[in-house]
Amino acid sequence: MQREVELTISPATIHDRDYIMKQGAKVLGMPLDRIEGFVLRKRSIDARAKRVVYRLKVLFFIDEPVTHQRHERKINNVHNGPVVLIVGAGPAGLFAAFRCLELGFKPIVIERGKDVRERRRDLASINREGKVNPESNYCFGEGGAGTYSDGKLYTRSDKRGDVQKVLSVFVEHGASPDILVDARPHIGTNKLPHIIQRIRERIIEQGGEVLFNTKVTDILAPSGKVEGVMTDQGVIPGAHVILATGHSARDVYRLFAEKKWLLEAKPLAIGVRIEHPQALIDQAQYHCMVRPENLPPAYYSLVHQVDQRGVFSFCMCPGGVIAPCSTGPEEIVVNGWSPSKRNNPHANSGTVVQVDLADIPGGGINPMAMLDFQSAIEQRAFSLGGGNLIAPAQRLVDFVEKKVSVDLPQTSYKPGTRSVEMREVLPEFISSALERALPVFGKKMKGYYTNEAVLVGVESRTSSPLRIPRDRHSLQHPQVSGLYPCAEGAGYAGGIVSAAIDGMNCADAISRVTGS
Repeated sequence: MQREVELTISPATIHDRDYIMKQGAKVLGMPLDRIEGFVLRKRSIDARAKRVVYRLKVLFFIDEPVTHQRHERKINNVHNGPVVLIVGAGPAGLFAAFRCLELGFKPIVIERGKDVRERRRDLASINREGKVNPESNYCFGEGGAGTYSDGKLYTRSDKRGDVQKVLSVFVEHGASPDILVDARPHIGTNKLPHIIQRIRERIIEQGGEVLFNTKVTDILAPSGKVEGVMTDQGVIPGAHVILATGHSARDVYRLFAEKKWLLEAKPLAIGVRIEHPQALIDQAQYHCMVRPENLPPAYYSLVHQVDQRGVFSFCMCPGGVIAPCSTGPEEIVVNGWSPSKRNNPHANSGTVVQVDLADIPGGGINPMAMLDFQSAIEQRAFSLGGGNLIAPAQRLVDFVEKKVSVDLPQTSYKPGTRSVEMREVLPEFISSALERALPVFGKKMKGYYTNEAVLVGVESRTSSPLRIPRDRHSLQHPQVSGLYPCAEGAGYAGGIVSAAIDGMNCADAISRVTGS
């Protein structure tokens, strides 16, 4: 017999299996010797009260041996299978390729950037010298933006597909099994590249192909039906193309505009990264002076409405680093990441303001309007930073009080920061919404509203500024048969897991069309 129960335990006992067994026996009202063992189903931290606790969902095995649920998958050798072209080796592209192996298709993944090992050199150059390789950076290359943006796997995408399947693929290729049970699963930027490499190696072992340093310059569909892609290395034929290029591949949007293929501007959110000392966040969230040993660095989630406009924290990175994520010259874009231990001294979070189509001239008419708006802010940030990816920055209270900061605290942003009035970087409606929301955040979380915190700009790539339309059922572009706009770059996902699910869904859509 199996029974699932919910337990509440202290951080001090979270790793004590004997204690959990005893608590389970007490809740179940039966002798301890009848319980053979247990499987942890879900683990979360509840810090709402002064006494911080773990809440667990535990499956106990009574009078029977413990068994573990396994995701059985059949991976085919696809050397001679039908070809599916996948443009982009981010989470969507790699998981689309993995799903192709299960379905019997031969995936050919085409990636403009480098593999994870070679990509590291370009990231080092960005951080040390402020130089951006437009084809290999924090956004472009094996694993996409997700590889070097923390590896957070928290999602609300259950209705889109099998979240546990995505997590189990990561575990099969080296991720900690903890991600299967943690309420906010996290791999870590230090571990994710090795896992991504193993997924790629498995795709190749089973007959798929992964082409690096290969940039798609055209999608060949002369009669409205895909026949292949043109790359800077030549033509690659294929009747099915999954377009998984990510939200920063602006050349792809321009290609669609030139071909007069349907595009739609879409709302997004723009703001800054705000960095605090991690110890301050721990004190606020865990109601203590020093974080207890068995609790991870604390995170937060904050939201406030300013005149019907949302202001919210985004992609919060405990024990993290602010990273330079520009993909072209003369632009500043920042993002955040954390190592697996989240043991850096800073915490950072995107803190962004909702931007609607009505806020932008031509937003409801010109599909490129939101992209142009986004780009102009990034270029203004670069100009005010003074070059070499130095980011404009301002202390938090100084920003609200409209004071240029006399000095800035040391931040985790390696290229460096420059004190500016952030209102010169951000449009007035974004600045004023932030100005009104930040003191409210301080009331919601003790210690948040402090000049120890610093705003670093700009956080502008929260999502795609455009949507590439697709049929709701076939997932194909309405004008181009065989073209499957996918994940973040097409406006249909918002993170690693949701992108991976969308990639798998596109592979399934091809299977339905071909009858495979």
